Amino acid sequence: MQNSFTEENYLKIIHALSGRDGVEVSTNALAESTSTRAASVTDMLRKLAEKGLIHYKKYQGVTLTESGEKVAIKVIRKHRLWEVFLVEKLGFGWDEVHDIAEELEHIPSEVLVEKLDAFLGHPKFDPHGDPIPDAKGNLTEPDYLILTDVHVGEKVLMMGVLDHAPSFLQHLDRSGITLGAVIEVKEINEYDKSASVQINGGPTLFISLEVSKNLLVQRR
Repeated sequence: MQNSFTEENYLKIIHALSGRDGVEVSTNALAESTSTRAASVTDMLRKLAEKGLIHYKKYQGVTLTESGEKVAIKVIRKHRLWEVFLVEKLGFGWDEVHDIAEELEHIPSEVLVEKLDAFLGHPKFDPHGDPIPDAKGNLTEPDYLILTDVHVGEKVLMMGVLDHAPSFLQHLDRSGITLGAVIEVKEINEYDKSASVQINGGPTLFISLEVSKNLLVQRR
């Protein structure tokens, strides 16, 4: 049974909000994430439950069924593969691709997806550092740290971002903070937790707590 764009988007959002542990997602959280009235969210949840894609009871949290999980993972796989294609083959910036990939992710052709994956050389991560599910639907989330967890004097590798907003990614570009960069924490301000860092051994750079909270890193 073919699912609508909106249905696929809901499943993808439920997957993201439920996290690794598959926690229940509230109607209010979905309404906030979709910028939709709670009543409209409830109507959509009923439709998804009727299709067997979610576990849903009114006034209780929502979780994905096995079928719903498979649909969500397929959409995520397509989205992230298209982002790789847009950046690597068409020259888009990592701050430009999300909205375009949001449209392309709903193309239903499985043959197209697998040919795209092969054409790109079976990438493991998208341009934002997010893991790409494989053809069997396996999605392994790396155990990265957030930069705020790193101590003064440590060097870490920049591996991904939590915030995909274009304005945030553009700010990182201006600061020279890109995937694979070596970040050394030189000092942490006790007052506002802003940090003084070096990127690839360059000049000292000051970054805010908000920036640090959205950088995924790995110890070297």
